[in-house]
Amino acid sequence: MLVMAGDYNRTLFKVVIGQYCQFTREIFTLKIYKDHLPVTHFQHNTAPLKPSSLKFLPLLISQVVIIMGVYTYESEFTSDIPPPRLFKAFVLDADHLIPKIAPQAVKSAEILEGDGGPGTLKKITFGEGSHYGYVKHKIHSIDKENHVYSYSLVEGDALSDTIEKIDYETKLVAAPHGGTIIKSTSKYHTKGDVEIKEEHVKAGKEKASHLFKLIEGYLKDHPSEYN
Repeated sequence: MLVMAGDYNRTLFKVVIGQYCQFTREIFTLKIYKDHLPVTHFQHNTAPLKPSSLKFLPLLISQVVIIMGVYTYESEFTSDIPPPRLFKAFVLDADHLIPKIAPQAVKSAEILEGDGGPGTLKKITFGEGSHYGYVKHKIHSIDKENHVYSYSLVEGDALSDTIEKIDYETKLVAAPHGGTIIKSTSKYHTKGDVEIKEEHVKAGKEKASHLFKLIEGYLKDHPSEYN
């Protein structure tokens, strides 16, 4: 029997708990699957009776309330710049290019741990035009061949008290008639059963889109760079 633990998208962690049921001779195994829909999965197996263990069941069930929800948002837009060139500027050299062309938005980017590849932790300090001070990014993957970049926003005042982290994935795909289709996925990992407001996501998307347009404009004005 499967019982949904929440109407969320994919979640973060796995919990396995075994307990004996007093009356049905079944082992109840609670599993919250990583990278799958959170479900309460009761796995039935024959077992000797242990009535005394039933008293712990409420305590075990109470632990479910700490499960984080995951809200996923996807967006797609286009650019006249081909994927390889756009990826070099927008991803590979973003730490240098963005503070250069948009200092009011981003003041600096510095690596705190790692070499710039997967596993790297970096700190982004915002400029005077931003409402925030800083954020920290944890890089998960940089696929130069397929033009895919993924990272998580894991710390900073851009995260509210109700959000644990935000996962981002950007994929640049060659458009049929030239240019690029930019596919972006954001996953908001909340603390408990908290709803993410559409306005919050929209505001973030608009800022990211504005920044992207600045990079696109720079590439059009400097055709000899990032080739």
